[in-house]
Amino acid sequence: MRTTRSLAVAALAICGLILSTAPASAEEEPGGWIPVSPLPTPKLQERGCGVINANVFELTCNTASGDQRAEFRYPTYTDGTHQFEGRFRIESMGGSRISLKQTFRENPNAGSYFLLAVENGGRLYSVHGGATLPGSAPVGTTVRVNTIHQVGVSHRTYINGSRINSTDAPSASGSYYDKLGAYRTASGYGPVKVTWGGVKMWTK
Repeated sequence: MRTTRSLAVAALAICGLILSTAPASAEEEPGGWIPVSPLPTPKLQERGCGVINANVFELTCNTASGDQRAEFRYPTYTDGTHQFEGRFRIESMGGSRISLKQTFRENPNAGSYFLLAVENGGRLYSVHGGATLPGSAPVGTTVRVNTIHQVGVSHRTYINGSRINSTDAPSASGSYYDKLGAYRTASGYGPVKVTWGGVKMWTK
């Protein structure tokens, strides 16, 4: 049954799977962080040509329309400060403009808040505004991403330990959640295959 497979896949993927070529893992902005342990079990989202196999997320088609996604959706949070850490490696990419990590706003004002995406060739960028982010993610390269979100105050992102800008993005109050995987942006298309590992979370 699909439900049984989904639960098994989720359990595997959150048990600290490590990418062998990953940079060192440690929370950004040390001081006062409380590890989230055990990690919450994510919900699997497979839509269109999206396929999840353990910690591998794949869009198998080159469709440039519709909802094409293979993602983990982590539980909602409503207050406090939350740090997410994970490492991804693009295994193959015939498409472009694929979202890899999202901080998403829950109802009643649901919508994408921060989307980290990649173009064919490895350019990392923020979907909102299109700004190029430090570092790159060519096929076969492992990248560490950290997001720090203080609900109602600010949100900031680090790529391989480098903060993407010097100014915090403002955050409204409300409900949010983290997502990772492979998701076709409005201007994107597959195919793409991405491996995620080393997911950690902290709060304070």
